[in-house]
Amino acid sequence: MKNENIDIDGYTAIFKALAHPTRLTIAYNLMLQPECNVSKMCECLQIPQPTVSQHLTILKNANVISGHRNANQICYKVENPKVIKILKQLAKD
Repeated sequence: MKNENIDIDGYTAIFKALAHPTRLTIAYNLMLQPECNVSKMCECLQIPQPTVSQHLTILKNANVISGHRNANQICYKVENPKVIKILKQLAKD
C-alpha cells in the first residue's frame, strides 16, 4: 500500500525524533517561541548541557529544528512546516 500524497519517509524521521519526551518538549517549546539557545534549554529542562546537545543533534539530523550562530552561541528554532503542523495539532488536545 503506497500513498503518493504524503512524504512517508520524511514523516517517519520526524516521528522517530519526536518519540522521546525530552525531544518532543524541546521541539514544542521552540515552536512557541522564536528561538532559544542551549543554556536556556538546560535551565528550563533542568538537565545537563551534554544531554540537551545530544537531543538537539537528533532533532537537527531529522530536520525537526535548525540552528544558527548568534555571536558565541547557537540559537535553535522550528522551521519545518511538517513539524509545525504536527506540533500545532498536539497543542489542540
